[in-house]
Amino acid sequence: MQPYFYSVSEFVAMGEHGVFVWSCWAITVGVMLFFIIYSRRQRQALIKQLSIQQARQAQRAAKTPNSKTKQPS
Repeated sequence: MQPYFYSVSEFVAMGEHGVFVWSCWAITVGVMLFFIIYSRRQRQALIKQLSIQQARQAQRAAKTPNSKTKQPS
């Protein structure tokens, strides 16, 4: 079995196509990292928004009297 690339520099150059191959890899990895970071930030924002909404609902429930304890007149 004979290796296709005999040195690291040949592997990086990839027969004159290295610029295109490595730029595609870099773009792909960059986009994937962007989506991971974006998704994490969106998740944190959603959790924060839901906790604020839950706190507001708890405040409203504490302020209004319970309708089950009222007796009809």
